[in-house]
Amino acid sequence: MIDTVQNVSSLSLTGGLGSITDDMSTTTSLTPSVTPGMQTGGSFAQVLGDMATDAMNNVKQAEFMSFEGIKGTANTREVVDAVLAAEQSLQTAIAFRDKIVNAYLEITKMQI
Repeated sequence: MIDTVQNVSSLSLTGGLGSITDDMSTTTSLTPSVTPGMQTGGSFAQVLGDMATDAMNNVKQAEFMSFEGIKGTANTREVVDAVLAAEQSLQTAIAFRDKIVNAYLEITKMQI
């Protein structure tokens, strides 16, 4: 876990953005067949459903790895990584829920 924290702390916004923008500048261009307002991907409900499925799978994986760690067949690093991924998924789901509830409350406050 300490290695993970050290890797995260070594990332900096100024140093990391240069490589990202360099990579993006060579590959970013709009496809001529795509026009503004044209639906190119799945629906919003499908995207949220996929995100919920991924979050649920992360939680299941963390639970599985926890049991494997208790049995002694998984090392501590694997267990911690799985639990941290599940925690991040849960925090993301909570943030989405809060934003959706706030948006709903704002809509209900609008005058017709």
